[in-house]
Amino acid sequence: MAKSSSVLPRIAGAPKPPKTGGHGQRGATIAIYSVKGGVGKTTLAANLAWNAAACSGRRTLLWDLDAASGAGFLLGVPPDKHHEAGKVFSKERDPARLIRPTAYDRLDILPADESLRALDAQFLHIGKRRRLAKLTESLARDYDRILLDCPPVLNEISAQVLRAADLVIVPLPPSPLSARALDLVVQQVADDGARHAPILPVHSMLDLRRSLHKAARDANPDWPAIPYASAVEQCAVRQCPVGAFAPASPAAQAFAALWRAIDARLGKMPAR
Repeated sequence: MAKSSSVLPRIAGAPKPPKTGGHGQRGATIAIYSVKGGVGKTTLAANLAWNAAACSGRRTLLWDLDAASGAGFLLGVPPDKHHEAGKVFSKERDPARLIRPTAYDRLDILPADESLRALDAQFLHIGKRRRLAKLTESLARDYDRILLDCPPVLNEISAQVLRAADLVIVPLPPSPLSARALDLVVQQVADDGARHAPILPVHSMLDLRRSLHKAARDANPDWPAIPYASAVEQCAVRQCPVGAFAPASPAAQAFAALWRAIDARLGKMPAR
């Protein structure tokens, strides 16, 4: 994978008022997003959310926007059987009423369901470019960190996500298709306007025994990395974050280090 020079820094613009989280500190919304599926996006989102709650003591909400409901599955929370997740965006349902606790202190989830399959069309029908942003701003009164597990799409859903996010994390397994996916994210951000969140690429499923993976890491050594590991695969088997069952594993340590870096960066960021 060639070294990417197209990852955009935050472009200064007229700042918006800071969101206030549950501890009276500045709340923040972090999107875990890629236009490509199978990149470890949901696993990354669930593990970062757990670290935000368990390691940083942040009141954290993981909002699953993917109709596949993977984030809820990884945390042992089944999708809502009434299929009401989509009603949040038309304001027929208060999102707070759909939020469910997880087995972990300070970590809640707003689970997905199959009603989100129509979310792109719903956003277009509503015609409000910042509907998701307004909802996250409202939820930030109760949560310090809101993590969005986003579907692998390039449409109005992703546009809404990028407008709502304070930071966009793009997981990238070492492959030319992943590099292309990052370029598409960068282009969408650039096309949407001058004010946008920073983009943080993350090497995911990195196996330095493979030459392609080693070359990808050498090309972008400053990007954070999550190793390919059996402990990460066990997340889905156990329906549990790595740090909860294998805290000393290299994967758990990598997730924790990544979260600490993200949290520190968010604490220094001015409001956009």
